[in-house]
Amino acid sequence: MKITVQTNVKAPVAKVWKTYTTPSDIMQWNAASEDWHTTAASVDLREGGAFTSRMEAKDGSFGFDFAGTYTKVVSNKLIEYAFGERVGMVEFVEDKDGVTIRVTFDAESEHPIDQQRQGWQAILNSFKRHVETHA
Repeated sequence: MKITVQTNVKAPVAKVWKTYTTPSDIMQWNAASEDWHTTAASVDLREGGAFTSRMEAKDGSFGFDFAGTYTKVVSNKLIEYAFGERVGMVEFVEDKDGVTIRVTFDAESEHPIDQQRQGWQAILNSFKRHVETHA
């Protein structure tokens, strides 16, 4: 099953793209809640290039690596990637209000669909806040 989340960011597409793909920025916005953070990130933004984000609970109780390989990259428009046996896609669509970012990914079987959707939406909402107020 595929899950899609999206938001509109009031910023130029070049800024949105750069903030989404720069490790130092990823470490600022890539968290679903205030009690989590990303402690390391790497990006080799090209087809066949690898990415990883180390996500950890701030209290140190749990952490994991979100990692994969880019399968298609169209600058300022599209990122497709594989992570494990799953795939994801990030679309950057310019409109009169800024950039709509749409993330579509394969659901996993360990957590309920609504929980996955809420978590990924929370990360995307954090990205929007970061771009519009800090980046």
